[in-house]
Amino acid sequence: MKKHMSKDQEFEIMKLVLDKFLWIGVIIMGFGFYKLMSLSKDFWYGFSILVAGAIVMFLFMWLIVKEYHFMK
Repeated sequence: MKKHMSKDQEFEIMKLVLDKFLWIGVIIMGFGFYKLMSLSKDFWYGFSILVAGAIVMFLFMWLIVKEYHFMK
């Protein structure tokens, strides 16, 4: 017989998993900021990495908020 998790337990596990993806977005943004501020000649390379990290972070943040509203 399988044990089923409650909706609260499922939500807590989902938060733990998606939190790791938010950290990935922060790391990508940090690397983009480093490239942007370093003495490289290509400004747009660092800026594009920074924007990509922001997109990743906001995408997964949107998923967390959407699931949170679904659980209510």
